[in-house]
This record gives sequence, structure tokens and C-alpha cells, in this order.
Amino acid sequence: MPYILIQITKENVSQQQKQQLIQEATELVVRVLDKDPATTFVLIDEVDTDNWGVAGESVTTLRQKQAKSTVHQVE
Repeated sequence: MPYILIQITKENVSQQQKQQLIQEATELVVRVLDKDPATTFVLIDEVDTDNWGVAGESVTTLRQKQAKSTVHQVE
């Protein structure tokens, strides 16, 4: 009974994209491990960007820095 956990940041992921993740993750486990899709569980955990850190900073802070950098490049 496979259990697949997909963790992503909460950043405008559509229902269609989530459905595609569920479908394709299930297909992968069926194809590679020959598991029954009826007993394959997929959980998508959307984590707030304040609660996800990379290189010592939250994703929220990193996104803000990226936005400022992009504005300065355009000017």
C-alpha cells in the first residue's frame, strides 16, 4: 500500500495541477513498482512560504528579494 507525500509551498497551485500530480505520481508507482492504483495514496501538503526555508531564509523573504531584483532590472 504505497503512500506518496508531496510537499509544496502554497503558491497558486491550481486544482488541475494538483490532480495531475496525484495522477502521475500514482502512474509512476504503478509502472515502476507494479502496485495497485486502488491502494496507492497520494497526499499533497501545501506549506505556507513563511514555514519553508532555504539557505537560512524563508521562501517568503526569498520571493520578496526576487521581486525587488526583477523591478530593479526592469528600470
